[in-house]
Order: sequence, then structure tokens, then C-alpha cells
Amino acid sequence: MRHEYIINQRPGRPPTHPGAIIQDDVLPALEISVTEAAKQLRISRQALHRILAEKSSVTPEMALKLAKFCGNTASFWLRLQQQWDLWHVEVELREELKEIPSHGALFHL
Repeated sequence: MRHEYIINQRPGRPPTHPGAIIQDDVLPALEISVTEAAKQLRISRQALHRILAEKSSVTPEMALKLAKFCGNTASFWLRLQQQWDLWHVEVELREELKEIPSHGALFHL
């Protein structure tokens, strides 16, 4: 049975980048090197290093590969990336967003 974890944000602290989870949790748990992980994921070692260094995002394609590799879901990896991206953009746009009026919920999905 697969378990998904709720991503709770702490105010003022950026969410964890998926690359940090791979670096700090996945690779040590599997006891494999970055080179071996890249080989198994069928990506270049440099591409994996860019994700681990938080310089590249987890794309939908990469999320599918990580899901297969880790035995979880692509949605998990994409949610982690989305949380990280949104937090950083919100910080960057904080002052600009204050100037945009809010018209309430015009659309309900």
C-alpha cells in the first residue's frame, strides 16, 4: 500500500525542494550513488546533480521516473515542486501582489 504525506508548510520557512529529499532521504535509504541513481533513472548525472542542487525543477517526466524509482506517485513529486515554486514566487512578488485588488471567487472548480 502506498502512503502519501500531507505537505505542511511552516510560515516563513521555504518548502523543501524535491532535490533535497532525493539527496538526503532517497539516495541514502537506497544506498546508491548519484551516478547509479542517474543510470537507473535513465538521465544524465549532470541532470540529477542540477535537481539535487535545487537548480532544476522536477518536471512531469522526471516526476514519473522518480515515482517508478521510489515506488510512490508522480503527483507527490509534482506537489513538492509546486509548493517550492509557489513559495519562492510569492516571496518575490509579495509587494506587487499587495497592489492587485481581490474580487472574490469568480469561479468555483
